[in-house]
Amino acid sequence: QVQLVESGGGLVQAGGSLRLSCTASGRTFSTYVMGWFRQAPGKERQFVAAISRGSGTIHYTDSVEGRFTISRDNAKNTVYLQMNNLKPGDTAVYYCAARRDPMVVTTLRYDYWGQGTQVTVSS
Repeated sequence: QVQLVESGGGLVQAGGSLRLSCTASGRTFSTYVMGWFRQAPGKERQFVAAISRGSGTIHYTDSVEGRFTISRDNAKNTVYLQMNNLKPGDTAVYYCAARRDPMVVTTLRYDYWGQGTQVTVSS
């Protein structure tokens, strides 16, 4: 069982930046593919970014490519999402997720989920 705790959300003006963190419990963090997802009010949860166990494979959804950067520090059991040039359309609850299977996927097929952190971007 893995517990994930997100932090770093908040209110920011358009064009600003935030860095989200997600820290996992346990000693097996390095064996999980990690992903970030978001869910806006009234919308389905959607993929944002994912990173393989050794950081060699990274995927982004098109709308955040070039603005967001996912990274991980296996020694700290933490995955990050650096978000730059934020837009009002990025407003959502952001979730991190862990996947046991080593294939990096952009679907919701992750095994463990955090509780989420709110990101609000004002215009």
